[in-house]
Amino acid sequence: QVQLVESGGGLVQAGGSLRLSCAASGRTDIIYKMAWFRQAPGKEREFGASITWSTASTYYADSMKGRFIISRDNTKNTVTLQMNSLKPEDTVVYYCAAGRLTTAGVQYPYWGQGTQVTVSS
Repeated sequence: QVQLVESGGGLVQAGGSLRLSCAASGRTDIIYKMAWFRQAPGKEREFGASITWSTASTYYADSMKGRFIISRDNTKNTVTLQMNSLKPEDTVVYYCAAGRLTTAGVQYPYWGQGTQVTVSS
């Protein structure tokens, strides 16, 4: 079992920055990669960025490419999302997820509670 706890969300003015964190505990040895998803009210949850746990190789969806940076800390139990030049359309709930590599591909059975980001115009 893996437990994920997000933090760092809040209110920020357009053009500002926020740094989200996701702390993993439990059986972190089974994690292949970690990712950030986001979801606006009434919309589907969409993938944003991922980082491979062992190599720190990253992948970004177009929605996060350029302004956002995903990374892991030195303890290898926390993933962060540095968000710069924030826009009102970034006002959504951000979710951390831990992925496992299976014969069916990467699956995300472990999720955090989500953290709200609000960007004022």
